[in-house]
Amino acid sequence: MLIRNVNRPFRWRGKIIIFSLITILIIPTILQADIFAKVGTSGLQFLKISVDARAIGMGEAYTPYVKGASSTYWNPAGLAYTTSTELFLNHLRYVADIKFEYASLATPTSFGVIAFSASLLWMDWMDVTTADEFKPTGEKFTCSDMMAGISYATSLTDKFSLGLTGKYLRQNLDEYDINGWSVDLGTLYNTGWQDLTIGMSLRNFGPEMKYTLDNDLDGLIDEDLFDLLDNDQDGLIDEDREELAFTVPMNFSLGVAMNLLESDMQSLNTVFQLDNCVDRLETYNIGAEYRVGTFFLRSGYQFNLNCQKLSYGLGWKTSTPFAIVDIDVAYTPFGDLEEKVDNSFLTGPIRLSLKMVF
Repeated sequence: MLIRNVNRPFRWRGKIIIFSLITILIIPTILQADIFAKVGTSGLQFLKISVDARAIGMGEAYTPYVKGASSTYWNPAGLAYTTSTELFLNHLRYVADIKFEYASLATPTSFGVIAFSASLLWMDWMDVTTADEFKPTGEKFTCSDMMAGISYATSLTDKFSLGLTGKYLRQNLDEYDINGWSVDLGTLYNTGWQDLTIGMSLRNFGPEMKYTLDNDLDGLIDEDLFDLLDNDQDGLIDEDREELAFTVPMNFSLGVAMNLLESDMQSLNTVFQLDNCVDRLETYNIGAEYRVGTFFLRSGYQFNLNCQKLSYGLGWKTSTPFAIVDIDVAYTPFGDLEEKVDNSFLTGPIRLSLKMVF
């Protein structure tokens, strides 16, 4: 007689859940052991510009709360809750007239949810100045950053989901450029009580990056500064020096979201989150979202952050003949970084986002 062990699939899934949780908790601890020695040393800072006005309005306390296409930024595990094709668009006019765009498209399949995402940061043309006279030369330059990613998420049980994102990174600074990669890993666990959800994500985990510059065009880079040799026979000694490597801004988030009120006409959700980024102090974020019918009110606060502490947000959900549309806006005061204009109102960055469920 053949007796099958019906509990084996559940034991297998349980082991995957435990392994995923342990991995996400241990990796940041190992890699960020010397966090204070790395303050201000990470590059590609555009990866830290948050997206989704809904999240910004809640003080960026969003890791355990996010679901749908914008999960590609916050926590890829949230993609597992996508039941229809979703398109997410985000626009931001940042400080110093910097523009930032983010878009993602998520679609469910028979083996999980697949999503594609992309972001672009760019700015206006600027004057080239000389180091000696410090005045414009008449030439212009610009710089930009971009990211392209692909994500996958699946629900291992009815309460636990897991997601992964791979990202290609590129930065252009005048005539120079650099390419790299990073990955995101996230989990969501719903306890089943009051919709209490625990979310964790590890974002921007990748190798160090370094510019490759050959200033004297002799085919050699990172030349020895102390060999006192004229390597390219141009009468100058050691024009090139070793370029310093920099890390990407890896971030670990751990949060808890809870539903305090739920009815047909209104709901209230609160979120608490801890963020640990490799090049800054830890922040503690709290946020809340209150729904009345199809309108949303949001607010949040980030503790231990120099600026952008308090945030506000509004949202509206509506049905159209082709999609269910969410329109969200958020405002974050930036203190001294804001553009001061006499008799002006809301001079800090205003975030706009649009989500369409087809």
